[in-house]
Amino acid sequence: MSDSARAASAAEARFRIDAQIAPARAPRIIALDAGAAGVVRRVAGHRWANARFVVCEGLAPGANGGDAAPDSLLLREIDGTPVLLSEELTRADAVFMVATDDSGAACAWAIGRACAERGVMTAGFVLGDGFEADGAAAGLRPHARVLLPTAGESDVVDVLRALRA
Repeated sequence: MSDSARAASAAEARFRIDAQIAPARAPRIIALDAGAAGVVRRVAGHRWANARFVVCEGLAPGANGGDAAPDSLLLREIDGTPVLLSEELTRADAVFMVATDDSGAACAWAIGRACAERGVMTAGFVLGDGFEADGAAAGLRPHARVLLPTAGESDVVDVLRALRA
């Protein structure tokens, strides 16, 4: 009998843990552009444990993109409530940036820099095909340790579910 068959036997069932595994992650999912904001809003409608969903609307007026402080970003929760990136990152263990074009490059830069300073893991989802997706990938590449080019928002849902977000 193989180890797998033995492990599935009734005799071994008494050692199985049937309790639900508690979510261990507290990710932040941040939309970087208008197209990504729609995706993030729809994904946020699923049932999640500890995930929080935010839209980056850009830099505050007068903020310099190259030297932007983390809290110079205009961030809003899905319901429109303003939030500070510094507050979101104090409770986050991972940040997933979602992009459909390159218009959120300044947001990606400021978020990536803030995450690097705090040791928060970053990943980026690039949704779409063609030129827009290429621009989004170029904008995210320097600021996301993991870059996931994808065809659609179902991949975002699948990854977050796999991470028990």
